[in-house]
Amino acid sequence: MELLERVREIGPHVMAVLTVLVSLLASGHAVLRKRDVRAAAGWVGLIWLVPVIGAVLYLLLGINRIRRRARSLTLRQEHGRFPPGPSLAPLTAQALAHALPEATHLAPLTRVVDSVVRRPLLPGNHVTLLESRTDAYPSMLEAIASARVSLSLCSYIFDNDMAGRRFAQALAEATQRGVEVRVLVDALGSRYTWPPITRRLRREGVRAARFLPTLMPKRLPFMNLRNHRKLLVVDGKVGFTGGMNIRAHFLPGEDAARDLHFRLEGPVVGQLQETFAEDWAFTTGERLAGEAWFPALGPAGTVVARGIPDGPDEDFEHIKWALLGALASARERVSILTPYFLPDPALITALAIAALRGVRVDILLPERGNLPIVQWASTAQLWQVLQPGCRVFLTAPPFDHAKLMVVDGLWSLIGSANWDPRSLRLNFEFDVECYDAALARRLEEVVWERLARARPLTLEDLERRSLPVRLRDGLARLLSPYL
Repeated sequence: MELLERVREIGPHVMAVLTVLVSLLASGHAVLRKRDVRAAAGWVGLIWLVPVIGAVLYLLLGINRIRRRARSLTLRQEHGRFPPGPSLAPLTAQALAHALPEATHLAPLTRVVDSVVRRPLLPGNHVTLLESRTDAYPSMLEAIASARVSLSLCSYIFDNDMAGRRFAQALAEATQRGVEVRVLVDALGSRYTWPPITRRLRREGVRAARFLPTLMPKRLPFMNLRNHRKLLVVDGKVGFTGGMNIRAHFLPGEDAARDLHFRLEGPVVGQLQETFAEDWAFTTGERLAGEAWFPALGPAGTVVARGIPDGPDEDFEHIKWALLGALASARERVSILTPYFLPDPALITALAIAALRGVRVDILLPERGNLPIVQWASTAQLWQVLQPGCRVFLTAPPFDHAKLMVVDGLWSLIGSANWDPRSLRLNFEFDVECYDAALARRLEEVVWERLARARPLTLEDLERRSLPVRLRDGLARLLSPYL
C-alpha cells in the first residue's frame, strides 16, 4: 500500500520528466535535421504545444529518413543492363548540341541532369501520346495481350473495379500463356477499393506484391513514403508511363477524369525496366535479370530520352533539379500542365525569374480539383507566380489529372510527378525527359486544346475572394509541406 502511494506521488513527476525529455529529443532532431527553417520551426512548435502527440507525429511524419533508413529502399545490386550498341551510345551535352543544333541553348539543362541522374541520355526512341478517354487503356491491354516472355507492371492505384478487373484478367491470361508476370502496387494505393486487387491477382496465379505495407509497427516510419510510379513494360521492349492509375475513374464517360499516358519504344524502355526491377527486388527480394527482362534494344525513333527516377533515397529531388534546370535554360516559352501545384520557394523563384527574363510561362491547372484542401493551398500562393508575369489558366471540368512540361518547343518532361512537395520529396516517382521537336509540338497541341476551354486567372480574381475564403486558403497553405 505504501509502495502504491509512493508510485502515485512520484508518477506525475516521472511522466513530466519523460515528456520534457521526449520533446527535447524530437525538437533537437528537427533543429539539426530540417533543411527548411519554416519546417523546423513548425515542428518544434507542434512538439512543445502538443506534448507527446506532437513528438509522435514528428516521429511518423516529420523525420527526414532520406539520408538514413529510406536510403535502404534501393537495393544496391546491379540488375541486367540493356546493351545499347555503338549506334545508340549515350549522348553528352556536347553530342546532343551537335545532333540537335536547335537545342544548343539547352546544354546546361543536359549537364544538370547528367550530374544528378545515374542513367544516360539515349537516342533512338519513339514516344506515342495516349489519351485516357480514347486509346490509353486499350493500347496497354493490347500490349499485355501481345506479351510472350515477360511483363512488369507498377501502379500507385490499381482498383478492384471494372477497369482493374479488365487488367487483372489480361494479366492472368498472360500468366496462363507462360509469360513471366510481376505486378507491384503501392500498399496505400491498393486500399482505395476493398478487397484489394492483389488478392484477385494472386488467386489467378499472377505474382503480385504490395510496396511498403505499413500496418506492421516496424513499417510505420515508412507510412509517408509511397510508390507513385506508373510503369508497364512488355517483353522488355515496349514501355508505358505517365499519369494514369488503373481505375474506372478514367473509363470513357461524361464525368470521366482526363489524363495522359505514353507508349515508349527504344533503349529508354530499359530504364523503365531497371526502375521496376529495383522496386521489385526491394519489395520481394527477387532479382530480375537476363534476356527475358533486359533484351538488346535497337533504335525505334528520333526522340532522345532519359528516365528520371525520383524518391526519398539517393534519387532525392532529381526531378526538382530537372525542373529548375529547364526553367533556367528556357528562352522563349514554358508550358506546364499539372493537377496539383504547390511549388516550393526555389521553384517559385525559378518560375518568377523565367517570366521576368521574358519567357512566356503558362501554367494550366484544373478549375475544380479532386482534393479541395490541396486546391485551397494552391490558390493561396498563386499570386507569387502571377505577380512576376507567369500566366495561370484554369481548365473547365471534368478534372484533369494530366502532367507534362514543354520548354521552347524542344524539351518535354512526362511521367508521374506533380508540382507538389509529396511528389518532389516523399513519393517514388518516374519521369522521362525527351528532346524532340515533333513530340514537343504534339504536346503543345494538347496544351493549346486545353487553353481553348480554360479561363485565365488574374491577381484581381485572387483579391476578390472573400475574407473567409482567403483565410481558409491561407490556413490550407500552412499544410502545403505535408499535402
